[in-house]
Amino acid sequence: MNAAPIRIGVIGLGRAFSLMVPTFFRDPRVKIVAGFDTREEPLRQLVSDFGAATHREVEALCSDPQVEVVYVASPHQFHAQHVELAARHGKHVLLEKPMALTLAQCDAMIAACERANVHLIVGHCHSFDAPYILAGDLVGSGEYGAVRMIHALNYTDFLYRPRRPEELQTQEGGGVVFSQAAHQLDIVRLLAGSPVTRVRAAAGRWDKARPTEGAYVAMLWFANGCFASVIYSGYAHFDSDEWCGWTSEMGGEKSPERHPQARQRLAQVGTAADEAALKVSTTYGGPQYSDERAAVPARAYQHFGPVIVSCERADLRPVPDGVWIHSDGERRKIALPPPAVPRAEVIDELHGALRQGLTPQHDGTWARGTLAACLALLQSSTSQADVLLQGPMQEYPS
Repeated sequence: MNAAPIRIGVIGLGRAFSLMVPTFFRDPRVKIVAGFDTREEPLRQLVSDFGAATHREVEALCSDPQVEVVYVASPHQFHAQHVELAARHGKHVLLEKPMALTLAQCDAMIAACERANVHLIVGHCHSFDAPYILAGDLVGSGEYGAVRMIHALNYTDFLYRPRRPEELQTQEGGGVVFSQAAHQLDIVRLLAGSPVTRVRAAAGRWDKARPTEGAYVAMLWFANGCFASVIYSGYAHFDSDEWCGWTSEMGGEKSPERHPQARQRLAQVGTAADEAALKVSTTYGGPQYSDERAAVPARAYQHFGPVIVSCERADLRPVPDGVWIHSDGERRKIALPPPAVPRAEVIDELHGALRQGLTPQHDGTWARGTLAACLALLQSSTSQADVLLQGPMQEYPS
C-alpha cells in the first residue's frame, strides 16, 4: 500500500475550503500542494499555511504534476466545468456538495471521470459524519429489524449569513435546497439504504429581500417501503442545536446567544456588494478569518440536527457524540470517542479509494441521486404534486 500523503490541489479558497482547513492541518494522510483563487489574500495565506504552489488559472492547477487530487471547492455553478477539466488532466476529484445544478451536468461529470479512470468523491456532506455512519451500520446489521421511518429536522440561521448575490438566486444554485437539503437528504438516503422513489414537498420564500427558498418540508418514499419526513428552516429564529445539547453543526460548544446575531449583523450591511465583501472577510485569508491551528478541538462530531430512525424493533437516534438506542426494555447509548481530526471520515473515504483500492460510497452516482431528490423537492413545491424520480424532472422551478 502506498503510504505517501495524498497530494491535493484546491480550486476555490472560500467558505467551503475554510471548513476543511482544520482537516488538512491535522490529517497526515493528505497534503495541500497547490491552490487556485481569483483573490490574492487567500493565496498568500495558503503559501503561509501549507507552503503550497499558487496558480492564477484553473487549468494550470489541474495540469500541475504535483497535484494528485483536485479538491473542487468553487461556487456551485462552476462544479461541472471544474470536475471535467480535472478529469481531462487525469486527476482524481474531491468535490464539494451539491454535485451540480442539473442532472445532465452530473451525467457529464460521471462520464468524464469514467473515461479518465479517476475517482470522483463528493463531500463534505453530513452523511460522512461518524454518528450517521454508525446509525447506518446498526440499521444494516439487521439487529433491530428493517428501517421503516426516518424523521430529520434542522433549524438554523443559514439564510442570514453573509451571501454573494447568486447565493440568493435558486437558478444559480442558491437557497437552502441546493446547499442544505444536499446534506439532509444525503443523510436520510444513507440511513434508509434504498433509492428514493417519490417526493412530495413544500418550500417557503418568506423574505422578499432574500428571494430564494429559506425553508422546506418534504416527504420521501423509498424502494424498500421506508418513508421519511425532512424539515429545514434557515430563517434564524429557533435554533435546533438546543436539542443537540448546544453542540454546533461543526461539533463545538455553542452559545445560545449566537443564533440571533445573524440577523442583527446583516441588518447593519448596506448593499449587496457590502454583504459579499463581509462574507469574503470571514473566509480563508480574509481579515476576520480565524487561524484554525489555534482553534480548540471539537468536543463532538459534526451533525445536521436531530434525526430519529425507526426500525421494527428500535428507534435509533444519532447525536453528536454517538447513537442512542431506544428499544423494548432498553435505553442505551453507544458513545463515540471525540474526533481527533474533524471530518476525518472524508479523508477515510478518499484514502481508501486512492491508497487501498476500496470503492467509495459517496461517488458520482450516489451524489447524483441526492441531487435528483433535491430537484424533485423543488419541482414538487412548485407543482404541488408528487414527483416520481423515475419520470422526467425540470432542473429548477420556473
